Amino acid sequence: MNKSNHAKVLEIVEKWSLRKDRLIEILQDVQEEYRYLPKETLTEISKTLEIPLSQIYTIATFYAYFSLDPKGEHQINVCLGTACHVQGGDRVSDALQRELNIKVGTTSKDMKFSLKTVRCIGCCGLAPVIVIDEEMYGNVTASRIKKILKKYKK
Repeated sequence: MNKSNHAKVLEIVEKWSLRKDRLIEILQDVQEEYRYLPKETLTEISKTLEIPLSQIYTIATFYAYFSLDPKGEHQINVCLGTACHVQGGDRVSDALQRELNIKVGTTSKDMKFSLKTVRCIGCCGLAPVIVIDEEMYGNVTASRIKKILKKYKK
């Protein structure tokens, strides 16, 4: 771990007063900083807080929010819940995979995009729905994908 990463991890841990009971919040901040939980960062947290690394991995792998794999700058979630599926969510997912040249569950080589599917976003009346970062798009069609992505490809 380089000095700047080491300093950043210490800053995050100290923000939470070196409290072991704030591990989830610490991991959330680390993920916010790096877009995933790097192994060397988890090791550093383990040493600093004197928490077994296995305990940290238990939490990091239990919660779906956390990722041990690098994620792209832009996170794309395609809803495939019942309403979205019926309204063409699979076609939207296929169009995104073609346009980004990646498969669901992976990240583009340039680290710009990560693509995953989710079971329900809770916007069934706008089906099919995708969420890019924190921006939701409803009534999406495969033909709209290029236009939607244009904003994020800059």
